[in-house]
Amino acid sequence: MKWTRAFPNTEPEPRVIHPKKAMTVFDEMLAHNEKYAQRFDLGHLQTPPVRKLVILTCMDSRMDLEQLLGLRVGDAHMIRNAGGLATDDAVRSLILSTHLLGTRSIAIIQHTECGLMSITDEEFRWRLSTSTGKDASHMQFHAFRDLDRNVRQQVARVKHDPFLPKQIEVRGFVYDVKRGSLREVKSE
Repeated sequence: MKWTRAFPNTEPEPRVIHPKKAMTVFDEMLAHNEKYAQRFDLGHLQTPPVRKLVILTCMDSRMDLEQLLGLRVGDAHMIRNAGGLATDDAVRSLILSTHLLGTRSIAIIQHTECGLMSITDEEFRWRLSTSTGKDASHMQFHAFRDLDRNVRQQVARVKHDPFLPKQIEVRGFVYDVKRGSLREVKSE
């Protein structure tokens, strides 16, 4: 299987396979990092993001945020979780980003074909309990069906959080994983 990447110069090095043990993904990461560290030139970057932007988005591996948004390392904070949801922990990170590190714009980006749209919390709790033998009835996964409605709900939650500055601009977007396009979801 041939790897294809958006960045042609970041192809993984050929795997060196020890006769007794194949390289794990962690071995590959460490090997790549060793070469990366040799040419590393970003030590001058400061913690606050240059663009004063924080992005709350999904953990989906098909979204290369720097590529699709025209950003570079150091431009924005990126908070990722399943669904790109304004959960308590995500909001905690937004509060730190705005109050401690000076971000002034928050983008909430969800995407088409999100895994959370293919299940319900009830179904997933059952699957999890069945596969682990443990009670998962207390867990919430925040599954949803209507993508635009969910984006608006996340934007509203962030805008109405009492600990986030009111002058912060918060906008929501949907990324189409098949077309590579981003569209804004207007708040109601």
